[in-house]
Amino acid sequence: MKYDVIIIGAGPGGIFSAYELTRLNPALNIAVYEAGNPLDKRHCPIDGVKVRSCIRCRTCAIMNGFGGAGAFSDGKYNITNDFGGSLHEYIGKKQAIELMEYVDEINMARGGEGTHMYSTAATKFHKICLQNKLHLLNASVRHLGTDKNYVVLENLYDELKDKVTFFFRTPVEEIEVLEGGGFRVKGASFGEAECSRCIVSVGRSGSKWMEEICRELAIPTKSNRVDIGVRVELPAEIFSDLTDELYESKIVYRTEMFEDNVRTFCMNPNGIVVNENTNGIVTVNGHSFEDPAKKTKNTNFALLVSKHFSEPFKDSNEYGESIARLSNMLGGGVIVQRFGDLIRGRRSNVKRIEECTTEPTLGATPGDLSLVLPKRILDGIVEMIYALDKVAPGTANDDTLLYGVEVKFYNMEVELDKNLETRHPGLFIIGDGSGVTHSLSHASASGVYVARHICSGRSEIL
Repeated sequence: MKYDVIIIGAGPGGIFSAYELTRLNPALNIAVYEAGNPLDKRHCPIDGVKVRSCIRCRTCAIMNGFGGAGAFSDGKYNITNDFGGSLHEYIGKKQAIELMEYVDEINMARGGEGTHMYSTAATKFHKICLQNKLHLLNASVRHLGTDKNYVVLENLYDELKDKVTFFFRTPVEEIEVLEGGGFRVKGASFGEAECSRCIVSVGRSGSKWMEEICRELAIPTKSNRVDIGVRVELPAEIFSDLTDELYESKIVYRTEMFEDNVRTFCMNPNGIVVNENTNGIVTVNGHSFEDPAKKTKNTNFALLVSKHFSEPFKDSNEYGESIARLSNMLGGGVIVQRFGDLIRGRRSNVKRIEECTTEPTLGATPGDLSLVLPKRILDGIVEMIYALDKVAPGTANDDTLLYGVEVKFYNMEVELDKNLETRHPGLFIIGDGSGVTHSLSHASASGVYVARHICSGRSEIL
């Protein structure tokens, strides 16, 4: 099998690479290899009744498949260079924003119309946050919701399926650089295929595979950070002033004791807390919906502390995985604890969770997060909760729920040039798998950027 372009991974980066390639050059012969399932076959068995926690499926329906890990996210596209990755450092701030806006236009034309674009511009909360030692980051936020996000992906797949050859449940195991140019990809489920250009977009769930490929192809890398923390769940009214105006508020706090940065992440008004499986490790995340019928009485968001290691220990992800494994060992998966119990130095039990005025949206194991999270990280989270309580009174209530652990694994940062191309001409690494992007919007934009470069004539197609 020979193709002009092979795309490895059907997450946001891979999807928008395929979209732009077919738009600019319909004659290209393109294949997409994806380890997970098609969108309509992605079903997590957790139903909250018969199956209450992760059973570690062969391929995680939440993390893998068409749409990537973002398919069942709350569908937030943050149009900003302030967070979400460092794409702008490669292609320039102006172009990065323009590409993110282009992605937004595509989403709006394929099922996302009618959704709201929120903005932090000229909001009163900048001042309120600064008065309380908090910093609100700038962004425009398109919220599709988990339901509308799914519709957009359905429409994109319908548009691409007759233009691109998709291979699902078909993991690529090796990439070989051919003499004279081009690449051969190999996998037990399909044998091998060759291409002139190869775009790798494997996301965070492909981090270990990406490390192996970079090692085999002698592509330089450097360690990236890992974000460790908890997911907070509380009554939606407590954060309604912020969420009604901003929806997603990225707030950063610098701790007094260690001067570590603690930040809010992935805020889900009237949303649910969910399990997430990364490389067999169960962590926690959050979703929200655009459909009023699916909304809950709670809002959830993550509080994360970033850790980066260099010498002598360099594997930031392994550090995060070890903490997540400890949580899995103690709780059989995700642990939940009342904030009041944490402050009093006692574990939460079933009775205390049942009597809690905040009704949990995830069936997690009551426990003690202080036995899992390092003291420095936990102290920073507690400080942040008290700081947020001044902006959103009620955040530090006893019945605020903390789920742990939440870990955001970032791929090691791959050495790439300004075109997101490796030292092997024609081999591009994009999206979260590159360590360059950390968000739906940045990953999607990186896919468009590389597709345009390939079709520009500066990267010749054989």
